[in-house]
Amino acid sequence: MEVVVRAGKISETQSEVMVLTFFEGEEGPSGDAGILDEVCGGIIRRMIREKDFEGRLHQLSMIYPGEQSPIQRIVLLGLGVQTVFDLEKLRGAFAKAALHLRNINMKVLTSFVDFQKWSGDRFSLSELVEAVVEGVQLGLYQFTPFKTVERDKIKELNTLVLVEEEEEKLPVVLEAARKAEGIARAVYFARDLVSSPGNVMTPTMLAEKVLEMASTRHKIKATTLDKAQMEELGMHALLAVARGSDEPPRFIILSYDGQENSDEKIVLVGKGITFDSGGISLKPSENMGEMKSDMAGAAAVIATVQAAADLYLPVNIIGLVPATENIPGGCAYKPGDVLKSLSGQTIEVISTDAEGRLILADALTYAGRFQPQAIVDVATLTGACVIALGKVAIGMFGKDSSLKEELVAAGENTGEKVWEMPLWDDYFELIKSDIADYKNTGGRYGGAITAAAFLSKFVGEYPWVHLDIAGPAWLDKDRPYVPKGASGIGVRLLISWLRRRTGTA
Repeated sequence: MEVVVRAGKISETQSEVMVLTFFEGEEGPSGDAGILDEVCGGIIRRMIREKDFEGRLHQLSMIYPGEQSPIQRIVLLGLGVQTVFDLEKLRGAFAKAALHLRNINMKVLTSFVDFQKWSGDRFSLSELVEAVVEGVQLGLYQFTPFKTVERDKIKELNTLVLVEEEEEKLPVVLEAARKAEGIARAVYFARDLVSSPGNVMTPTMLAEKVLEMASTRHKIKATTLDKAQMEELGMHALLAVARGSDEPPRFIILSYDGQENSDEKIVLVGKGITFDSGGISLKPSENMGEMKSDMAGAAAVIATVQAAADLYLPVNIIGLVPATENIPGGCAYKPGDVLKSLSGQTIEVISTDAEGRLILADALTYAGRFQPQAIVDVATLTGACVIALGKVAIGMFGKDSSLKEELVAAGENTGEKVWEMPLWDDYFELIKSDIADYKNTGGRYGGAITAAAFLSKFVGEYPWVHLDIAGPAWLDKDRPYVPKGASGIGVRLLISWLRRRTGTA
């Protein structure tokens, strides 16, 4: 989708459709929108007065103002109650409007940022512009590369036009729109990676996608380690998970150097299980096809590095992705096996379906080589986290209070909510092994917590947060700007955190 920012007045704008927003209780349009309504004979005020349109959140009404109007159609869009209005509601409302227009085969959505009305002294112009652009673009996502029957019937909304009356604000609107496009493009990339079936998105193919992306971006470098290189390093936990599959594993290393005169680095680690059958501890067959999404953490990390480059963030980032399948086979690792990790610590395998923490253990140990200022790992790690928090929130665990506080603030800003879970010493008893250093699962109770406790043993003393995205990574119902399926969660959260950390939000 193309985003166009144009100077002018909406009452004089030629367009096939114009979206105007209203809160509940508004009597009618004001300012230039009021002039447009007068040109249209006061039809908008009449609709509001007669309660044909009440401004409820996501309410939509389309009117045809007639030949006297420069606009062929006007969509009235409800933002709900003004006192509880926020950026998340703005994203959702514009996503709903964009979806409606696409469904009736419109090609262009024209609107404007009603700064005085929306802001309420709580939001900047940039924040509002970004919310509109993100809402429209993210809400329109479709995964269609494998559609062949009636492909010509797939509908697209091609252009978003934002009209800005005050010329001095144009640079701000343009820059905010550019940033939002970069973020939305990264979320699309993450959603595409996760949506791709396991026979297409193998570890090798994932690595190729990363190398291709890096080759088109400034200041990004990408390398991959193969099985032999991982064996030489001693990544035996990762390699054990890979043993059952004929698809070779890959360890993907991304680097973005946005602050060339600094040695400080942020390390992001993403779980990259491109398909998870559970291994010998086989999962139930129902919905197993969704286990192509077990690399959603990897997708979030890869797309975050892309977005950081597209936004020219002044920060150095290392992205680490251990990528493999978890498949039962003649060489597959087994319950009862003991593995020696890259850290030198040993792990007793209780369940081969607790594989994510094994590959992350080696990746987190590798992260210490960069002496990072912070480590954040993102993983669809546990079904237990889905039971605890559902598909709404990300479970957050960590050892650094300030880092956790930063991510909570980023979650509130983006609507990608995080909820802190405990990581008390009491839970560490549950992962102690009788024959090795640790067990790879602490049992049924507190499963998300014991998984995080396990990971913490491989981080060292670096500030670290673990984000368990198992719930919201794959949705079975549409949300206002997140169609069902791969959500791309984590990208906007991490970018918001990095922008705030670097003072570029």
